[in-house]
Amino acid sequence: MNAGLKALSRCSIAAVAVLAAAGCSPSGVSYSKDVQPILAKNCSECHAPGKEGFTASGLDVTSYQALMKGGKFGQLIKPGDALSSTLNMLVEGRAHASLRMPHGREKLPDKDIEILKVWVNEGAKDN
Repeated sequence: MNAGLKALSRCSIAAVAVLAAAGCSPSGVSYSKDVQPILAKNCSECHAPGKEGFTASGLDVTSYQALMKGGKFGQLIKPGDALSSTLNMLVEGRAHASLRMPHGREKLPDKDIEILKVWVNEGAKDN
């Protein structure tokens, strides 16, 4: 096989791999349809006004505006940057184990963690 054909073949294989990986992640994640239900099910039990998590952190996850405001320790979400967003660090287990969320409960399903990650990376929009 000549060098040009080998290079084309390698590029084709790489392109297929990239497309396959991209297909594994959700895209076009909606706050109201995808993110809010995850927060309601797993976070608002503690992180709502009058609840223990709210008292400790000042974080209210019951509305988009409250979530984006953050808490006593600052902003929780950096739109476009899930790697640096505290929300993602806490639910992914990248923070100290004592800070992992949901606190004292089982880890979120990988599917939900991925939805939150994609939503933040897509700009954490109120959509």
